[in-house]
Amino acid sequence: MARPKSEDKRLALLEAANVAVAELGLGAATSLIAKKAGVAEGTLFRYFATKDELLNALYVYLKTGLSKTMMENYRPGSSVKDRARAVWSGFIDWGLVHPAGSKTMRQLAVSDKITAATIQEVDQLYPELHELAEACITSEFFSCGQSAFADAIFFSLAETTMEFASREPEEAANYKTAGFEVMWRAMTKG
Repeated sequence: MARPKSEDKRLALLEAANVAVAELGLGAATSLIAKKAGVAEGTLFRYFATKDELLNALYVYLKTGLSKTMMENYRPGSSVKDRARAVWSGFIDWGLVHPAGSKTMRQLAVSDKITAATIQEVDQLYPELHELAEACITSEFFSCGQSAFADAIFFSLAETTMEFASREPEEAANYKTAGFEVMWRAMTKG
């Protein structure tokens, strides 16, 4: 009889995959991931049938934590700018606390490993975030038009903001505010 799966082992494998991908990219070996998790490689495949399945689970795991942080100060009835600022601040805060996760997520987001089903699962975590993105892209608020372009601007400015905030933690709040204002002005009509 097969032993029951442990949530602790599953989480250890996801954390180990996060570190390995952040350090070595998507080519990180499953043997290394298993070793970092303190389990045999065969154990990894008991939890995740393929490496792609592991990467998709890792994407959901990271996005779940990120989305939860982004929603902490999100107020549905506030202006689009205030909601965007709350999402921006949560994104920056999460990235500063989870630098490996931020790096891993950027790599996963541009890879061909994440399935449409996984993306749909993530979109359903916090529909408010998806609705805000759609409102920003399709309304008069953003003049750049295309979602991929808007996302690229957001992530580039966020990465720069996190880089400076991590180098000068005492100025993190100022960098976060300045980064948001630059992003907002760059992408709004006016």
